[in-house]
Amino acid sequence: MVASVEPATEPVYPPKPRPGDRVAVVSPSGGLGETFPLPYELGLRRLREEFGLDVVEYPGSRAAGLGPAERAAELHAAFTDPTVKALIATIGGDDQITVLPHLDAALVRAHPKPFLGYSDNTNLLAWLSRSAGVVGYHGGSVMVEFGRPGRMSGLTSRSLRAALFTSGPFELRESPVYGDVNTPWDDPATFAAEPRMDPCDGWWWHEPHRVVEGRGWGGCLEILAWLLMADRETEPAEHYDGRVLFLETSEELPRAEEVYRTLRAMGERGLLRRFPALLMARARTTSVFDRRDDGARARYRAEQRAAVLRALREYAPETMAVFDVDFGHTDPQQVLPHGGTIRVDGPARRITVTY
Repeated sequence: MVASVEPATEPVYPPKPRPGDRVAVVSPSGGLGETFPLPYELGLRRLREEFGLDVVEYPGSRAAGLGPAERAAELHAAFTDPTVKALIATIGGDDQITVLPHLDAALVRAHPKPFLGYSDNTNLLAWLSRSAGVVGYHGGSVMVEFGRPGRMSGLTSRSLRAALFTSGPFELRESPVYGDVNTPWDDPATFAAEPRMDPCDGWWWHEPHRVVEGRGWGGCLEILAWLLMADRETEPAEHYDGRVLFLETSEELPRAEEVYRTLRAMGERGLLRRFPALLMARARTTSVFDRRDDGARARYRAEQRAAVLRALREYAPETMAVFDVDFGHTDPQQVLPHGGTIRVDGPARRITVTY
C-alpha cells in the first residue's frame, strides 16, 4: 500500500533555469570565497564551463562578516532580480538561523526560484517550505560539490543537473564508493587529484514492507535541533503526518549519544512517529580537524546507526528507514527536494524524488 497524506497547501515547484541562464551565487551562511579561493574559483568555473550557466556573484559570497540583515537583503535581491533564474549557496556555516527573521515570505512567494544548498542552509530550506510554500533543494554548494578537487563526482553531477534543469521523477542510485577523507583547502596540492574514495556497501533497509510517498522534510540534524529549540519554522505535529523525514550529520561528527538525544527529543515532542519513512544519510566519519583511522570510522558509523535504530524502536517502531543514502555531507552527493515529493519503495528497494 502507499501511505500518503496531502499537505494543507500544495508546494510550489519553482521554474527551472536552462543552460545559458543567469544564476546567483549567494552566502546566506558563511562567505568564505576570499578565505579559500581555490575551491571557490573552481566551483564558479565549473558552473560556467560544465553547466553552461551565467554566474553572478553577490558581494557576501566572497566577504565574510556580513550581518544577518545584509545577507537577507542579498537573498531578496536575488529572488526579485528577473534575470536570475536560480540561487546556489557557496557553503554552509553556523548562524543562518539569525537571518530568518529578516526574510520576507510574501516577496519570495511572489518570485519563487530554485535554491540549492545544505548544511546550515537547512534553515533556509525549512523556511522556504513552511513560510513561503516553495520547494527547495537540499544539496549542492559552490565550494564543495562544484569545487571538488580533480573533477566532480559523476553521481553528484547527474543529480545536480537533474535538480537544476529538469522537473519530474528522478530515481536515486546507490554508490559503490564513498569518500570523506579531505585535505586542506589552502593547499594547492589538494586540487591536483580527486579525493580518496573507499568501497562501500549500498543502502541498508529497516522495515522495508511498504511504499511511502510524501513531502520531504529534514536536513542536517544539528541544524534541525537548533530550529526545534528556537521553535523556528516548525509546524503543528499533525502537519508532518505522512511526510518523508531525511536526516544527515555534518563534518562536526556529533557523537552517537547526541544523535540519539536529538531524535529522542523529537520523539517526546510527538514528531518522530509522524513520519512513516526516514532516509538517513551515510554518516561522515572524519574531517580535516578530526582525523580518524579506518577502525574508528567504522565504529562511528555503526554507533550512529544503532543510535537511530534505538530512537525508532522507542518512538516510531513502524517507521521504515533507509541508511547510508548518499546526500548531505557525503561524496558522492544526491539532491533531495525539501517540501517536494519523495517516494520510498521498500519491497522494490527504490527511492524516487520529484525535482
